[in-house]
Amino acid sequence: MKFGVSTFITDQGISPTSLGTAVEERAFDSLFIAEHSHIPADRQTPYPGGGELPEMYYRTLDPFVALTAVGVVTERLLLATGIALIPHRDPIITAKEVASLDLISGGRVIFGVGVGWNREEMRNHGADPSTRGRLTDERLRAIRELWTEEKAEFHGEFVNFDPVYAWPKPVQRPHPPIYVGGGEGAFRRVAQLGDAWLAISMPPQELGPQIERLRALADREVPVTVYAVPADPEQIEGYSRLGVERLLFYVPTMPERETLEYLDQLAEVAARYS
Repeated sequence: MKFGVSTFITDQGISPTSLGTAVEERAFDSLFIAEHSHIPADRQTPYPGGGELPEMYYRTLDPFVALTAVGVVTERLLLATGIALIPHRDPIITAKEVASLDLISGGRVIFGVGVGWNREEMRNHGADPSTRGRLTDERLRAIRELWTEEKAEFHGEFVNFDPVYAWPKPVQRPHPPIYVGGGEGAFRRVAQLGDAWLAISMPPQELGPQIERLRALADREVPVTVYAVPADPEQIEGYSRLGVERLLFYVPTMPERETLEYLDQLAEVAARYS
């Protein structure tokens, strides 16, 4: 089982370069970073975690700028969005950003995607929250066309373009793996468009039946990465018995010294299972 780190990179915490170096030095295989373009001042959508929206949501760096900085100072670390908010993103620009990062990093990108939860944020990007699922599916299909076809063309309900040339193409073939985030509502998207499921944190006893339902729907062995798991040996053993591919420890957004100390603690836990 592999271990990675998930976090929010902001202007108030450890820098992307220091974080990336530290994560790789401690033998984690991946770094997943969150995305929010902005937070509307008049937000009405409740925060899924309950209570007040934490400050890091307001201050996230652009994920592809941050991951490029991480990629430059690392050699092996997988560079992942966890998650990129597809209803907010132009598919042509996004395809180029992901492919460019994959090229610069030597094929180390994981494209973690999701539909998001903040309805006001979506609306500011011109997305209708009621159709964000269909919009996400269509944009992902268009992105795959741009990555894999010399002359890409797409005509759909939301995305429409005649044949275009779009380079660079990703280093990874046929394209960087797409990790679909979400709960059971995302299972059809995982089955049809995803290479893996990026599961919301839940205990192994709840995750096991969901994995079975997903694999039955997809009719294949879908790899599973679990977001924000506790550093609890009993739960880690439970995930291992389920055949989970990767666990992501969540690292709060903190200054450099505190972050490095916390990473040391997590690395000690992960080393027991290497």
